[in-house]
Amino acid sequence: MDQQEALRIKKRLEALKRGGVHRIKDNNPMPSAVHVVGVGQAGANFIAQMIRQAPDDFLADSRKRFTALAVDIGNQDLLQVEELAKTLPSDRAQIRTMALEVPSRDELFSSLRRYREYLKLEYPRYYWNPNYEPWLPDTIEIPQAGNPFPRAIAKAIYGKAYYEGERVLDQELELFARSVDAATCQSIVCVVFALGDGTGSGIVVDLARHLSNVKFGRRALVLGVGIAPCEGDPLYERDGSLFPTINELDCMLDQEKNQGVVQVWGDLYRNPFTAGFLMVPQKPIWQETQDLAITKQRVNSELASFFTRNQGLDVYETMRLLNWVGAPPSQHMAARSQYGDRWAHMFGFTSFESAVDDLPSQLGIMAGTFNPDFFEIRVSAPKSSDLDAKLSDLVSKMNASFSPILEPEVVQFPSTTDETHVQFVVPGARKTNLDMFYDARLMYDEQTWDEKLLQHSWLLELGVMLSEPAIRFEGMAGECLWGCACWVVVPYSAIRGEDLQGLREKLEEVVKT
Repeated sequence: MDQQEALRIKKRLEALKRGGVHRIKDNNPMPSAVHVVGVGQAGANFIAQMIRQAPDDFLADSRKRFTALAVDIGNQDLLQVEELAKTLPSDRAQIRTMALEVPSRDELFSSLRRYREYLKLEYPRYYWNPNYEPWLPDTIEIPQAGNPFPRAIAKAIYGKAYYEGERVLDQELELFARSVDAATCQSIVCVVFALGDGTGSGIVVDLARHLSNVKFGRRALVLGVGIAPCEGDPLYERDGSLFPTINELDCMLDQEKNQGVVQVWGDLYRNPFTAGFLMVPQKPIWQETQDLAITKQRVNSELASFFTRNQGLDVYETMRLLNWVGAPPSQHMAARSQYGDRWAHMFGFTSFESAVDDLPSQLGIMAGTFNPDFFEIRVSAPKSSDLDAKLSDLVSKMNASFSPILEPEVVQFPSTTDETHVQFVVPGARKTNLDMFYDARLMYDEQTWDEKLLQHSWLLELGVMLSEPAIRFEGMAGECLWGCACWVVVPYSAIRGEDLQGLREKLEEVVKT
């Protein structure tokens, strides 16, 4: 980084901290309407929690609406959402569920064989590949609803519901978009799923594309929210499938890599997460409680609090902050833009009783690899609380943990309840800063080719297996399933994260000595 760019970054951060350029300064600000698409079990559970703890003033402003859509394979996790939906006013809230049916093997393959027709209708310039074949092996067994689904099968089930017959899923996304548009205030659409859930992570890459790039025409703020697995989750949610999942997100959210995909496959594959991406670790609560149910409930509760309090002001100001911090040096900070490779913004929370001395590790960040430029700590507490000394100590510890360019800022609001919430979003981690990326890569490398195939989702309909090397273009990524020239203009070394190869082992040796 040259001296001029470093000075520009420092001025940008000073404008954030001292000028508060991202803050809404009006005494009576327009509220933000936060809408949610929950994908898979984790997404449905989050919507349920958000409805349960909706504050009394959640829909008090006449300009607001709440729109939610829960999508899952089978209805086992959707019934709770349907019951809780009855507690909100139907004229101000639209909460719907979509249970995807599990087709027979013959039905699923009949749908897959027609995929070129579907893509041609969706995108007239789609290249009609004469080598096309269904991406699933002929011998595949389809799980029953309620069981874990590999990402590649979940994608196929989603496609059948979206493209075939009455196109019920297409209609649901259209209804969702219309309801969001009916709000007469700033709307933020949050797409929530578990990174390790084959159903959620397998479906979300197409659902987000259809919602953001087709239904909203990229005019809406769409925020991806990925809940990271913890050691208490079953092994199939923290295995090698995380490697292609993270790589697919990386090739959406990193502007340079995404351009390498769009250059080959067109604008429909442009990054759908126009407001960025929050990664939500569960590790700190799991380490504290060793109880998976409590861990998931607490994580959902904190995230729901962040989205709903202060009429959506917290999440909206945070999105403005992230855009300001993440804007490329060549672009004005106030313009909405894609991020570079520092797209993983870590949502965290703590209490004054919790240990925060090793916070990077608790967030799943590899020691010594990451220093954010700047972040805020957002506190909601009863008016009678005297927290000055505790907050000063917390800021000091978090500043020591992350060593940002500028010391973190505390934004404090009075709570409408007797609860205290201390939350923050640490911006700008790369995938190569994440422990789980390297853990997943090790497990992925030990698998057979057939096992790796089932763990992919994004771009499979184009014949591209993103996390494998291209066949005909040396040094590039995207193996072609059909032996032809399908690929993406992304270096394979960038997919592997090999610019930091061996760094983890070196750091561990330093710590030992």
